[in-house]
Amino acid sequence: MNIEIEFTSPRKCVCDFTYNFYWQHQGKELDPDGVIPDQKGTDYTYRDLVTALTKKETVTIKGDIGKRLCSNAGADMRYFGGTGGIIDTGNVIVDGDVGTRMGMGMASGGIYVSGKVAEPLGNIIEVQSDLAGFRKYRSITDLLHSGSADGLLPPNTFDGMRLTLADGIRRDTIAARCSADCKVVVNGDADLSVGMLMSAGELRILGDVGMNAGTLLSGGTVVIEGNAGEFAAADMRAGVLIIKGKSKGFVGGKMRGGAVFLKGGGAVIPPVRKVPLKGADYRLLTRTMRTNQIEAMMYTKYSVNGL
Repeated sequence: MNIEIEFTSPRKCVCDFTYNFYWQHQGKELDPDGVIPDQKGTDYTYRDLVTALTKKETVTIKGDIGKRLCSNAGADMRYFGGTGGIIDTGNVIVDGDVGTRMGMGMASGGIYVSGKVAEPLGNIIEVQSDLAGFRKYRSITDLLHSGSADGLLPPNTFDGMRLTLADGIRRDTIAARCSADCKVVVNGDADLSVGMLMSAGELRILGDVGMNAGTLLSGGTVVIEGNAGEFAAADMRAGVLIIKGKSKGFVGGKMRGGAVFLKGGGAVIPPVRKVPLKGADYRLLTRTMRTNQIEAMMYTKYSVNGL
């Protein structure tokens, strides 16, 4: 059964599969089974909307919506007894405006919006709409996993292996949970948590990024050609994070595996420690950064296991 709901004022974290990261606040900020405030004539809970989407139903919303609509949609959250993988979900239709970080960490499903969408966006990209009067957004990760560019709007391009984001839109959580051996290039800056939970492929940001770059990275390669905000490589598990510019600090907090290469410097915190560059590291850097061994020597490598 599809859900229709109308709001008299914008509410945040609607259709948020994490319930505003419930494990951090334990219900103090949002009760999954609480009725969402400011509904008109209905009494749906936050969980009702998420459950409907997991059943591949459609959630239609009338009125404006606050930030973090459909956060981590399609993620089968391990904290709530899921597999930690990705599940197919239904669509959300919003007849109104949407606040920042729509589709943050979104892994599947679609979002239709009739009004404005505030930046930064999440892990989503606009595609050709099949609903008159509405723009359609799709998970970037879902696009990469499908290998199909059907409906992708210019100036963004995808040939099945390389996705180039050239629209100038600022996004966070780009390529979140991606397990496809594809390459994503962002022609500009990005926001929070780029490469979050990636396990394969390469994400290259040609500009600066915000906090938490490579957070929970589980494989693949994330390259930041500009500067990075605090807490890069937080909880990183595997893979490679390369930051050519400056890092603001607190690099590697709770890092468990993988390697971080810094050229512009940045304060690291335990358990990360500096390790010497080896032949394989020079080859990685010269290949990935398209440079020579002399410049590769300017990078400093950090890991938690000395490898």
